[in-house]
Amino acid sequence: MRLLLLPALALALQAHAAPGTVIDNANGYTLDAKDRLLRFQSMAFDANGRIVAVGTAREVAAKAQGFTHVDMKGRTVLPGLIDAHGHVFGLGEIATGAELYSSTSLDGAVKTIAAFAKANPQRGWVVGNGWNQETWKLGRFPTAAELDAAVADRPALMRRVDGHAVWVNSRALALAGITKDTKDPAGGKIERDAQGNATGILVDAAMDLANRVLPRPTEAESRAALDGALALLRGAGLTSVHDAGIGVAEDRLYRAYADAGKLTTRVYAMIGDTGEDFDRLAAAGPLKSHAGDLYALSSVKLFADGALGSRGAALMAPYSDAPHTHGLLFHDDAAMRARMAKAMKAGYQVNVHAIGDAGNRQILDGYAALLKQYPAAGLRHRIEHAQVVAPADIPRFAELGIIPSMQPTHATSDQNMAEQRVGKERIRGAYAWRTFLKQGSRIACGSDFPIESPNPFQGMHAAVTRQDMQDRPPQGWYPEQAMSVKEALRCFTLDAAYAARQENVIGSLEPGKWADFIVTDGDLFTVPPARIGRIGVLETWLGGRQVFKR
Repeated sequence: MRLLLLPALALALQAHAAPGTVIDNANGYTLDAKDRLLRFQSMAFDANGRIVAVGTAREVAAKAQGFTHVDMKGRTVLPGLIDAHGHVFGLGEIATGAELYSSTSLDGAVKTIAAFAKANPQRGWVVGNGWNQETWKLGRFPTAAELDAAVADRPALMRRVDGHAVWVNSRALALAGITKDTKDPAGGKIERDAQGNATGILVDAAMDLANRVLPRPTEAESRAALDGALALLRGAGLTSVHDAGIGVAEDRLYRAYADAGKLTTRVYAMIGDTGEDFDRLAAAGPLKSHAGDLYALSSVKLFADGALGSRGAALMAPYSDAPHTHGLLFHDDAAMRARMAKAMKAGYQVNVHAIGDAGNRQILDGYAALLKQYPAAGLRHRIEHAQVVAPADIPRFAELGIIPSMQPTHATSDQNMAEQRVGKERIRGAYAWRTFLKQGSRIACGSDFPIESPNPFQGMHAAVTRQDMQDRPPQGWYPEQAMSVKEALRCFTLDAAYAARQENVIGSLEPGKWADFIVTDGDLFTVPPARIGRIGVLETWLGGRQVFKR
């Protein structure tokens, strides 16, 4: 199978040759502002990429005289899909490091890392991504000594699958200056043995000890990562993504790519924290739209706690499978609110990562206090993940107008350890999509790529079936929390657009909006639910321009 990206020049010439384009003979679906699922045969969009008409062939033809016609041959057409939480440069960087997502054992991971190091002798650091001690059935974290067996001649750093812990070798520990006397940083943890020596695992804020000595990517490496990520995103049918945490360098590249017409997926970016990069990027105020809605920078990403898999998520009561720990809040209430207030005062939407029930409560309390001082003014603040929430706190999302930004595949990936972590009572407020929907919350769905696959059909499959891609468990994991197919489509389209305050320009196929759409090899609404995750994208169109064809 070969991926084909049509030349921009040819598309530009096509746009100027006619007032617009009509796609005919489509098996089309879209939602509208009233949450109705509409069917259509034809859709017209002008030379600028804006939708002119949607409906029957006759209705559209009457409003699109002189337009070029493209026959869809009965294939399914859907609105372009939106991932409300991902990490674009991280996705692109995966291809340049040791790949551990598919490793099923510690021994296999060590062999993979050793082979990668041998094949890349020029690299000063050996870096990889995707290990998961739960998948390995290890019952513990791996150690620096075990990583030394793969790489001993230079520093090595392997990121855990959730991005909330790193596994480093002895060289990296030495370069980072981590000794028995190094104290745990606020919001982080250095895993230690019985004698107090660092074992090679750094959790959450402790990762910074190693990251600060890890060389930053060059401009060429960052461009290569962005190019690689964009190819994957357009091939997955994602016409827009929310990049959860960027800095000055990434912003510069996004603007350059948007200006040059090279941004083949729209990006709604969040500034990572409210430190030095925020001060520089926020000097001119929020950027609501750049280069025809290709890029926006009007939100901030903060962290309340860590992840469940590494036991960094902050819980109000101890972990059920590790009663010595509650996890980690990154900041005390005052420090957290100061960050939130700084962003709100500057007019930015605040999106806070919170996974544990204590992390979610801290942020909900913060919003409750700060929204009185800084009225929302349509900013639609969010909690990213909202993964384990005390049942009593779920109604507060609706009361405060906070959007739960959730990732369906997290539930199906976490089913092997989530209940062990939190127990049978707390799990009732975890991954609770139906509970949120029932109270009227609009869920913005994403994947948290590269932690999970960026394939949005796998996300919709998880949302509808509560099963992983191997159809486990047979009846679904807590299936009472599943979404309908329509709700799953909405959370990856209109509700994701709503969470970025972009529902008036993208998210559905309606006149006046951008012609962002995809053509698929299966009908989302007629295939068996177990097949949803295997639907493939044949074409992706962004603003009336075809950017991908299989």
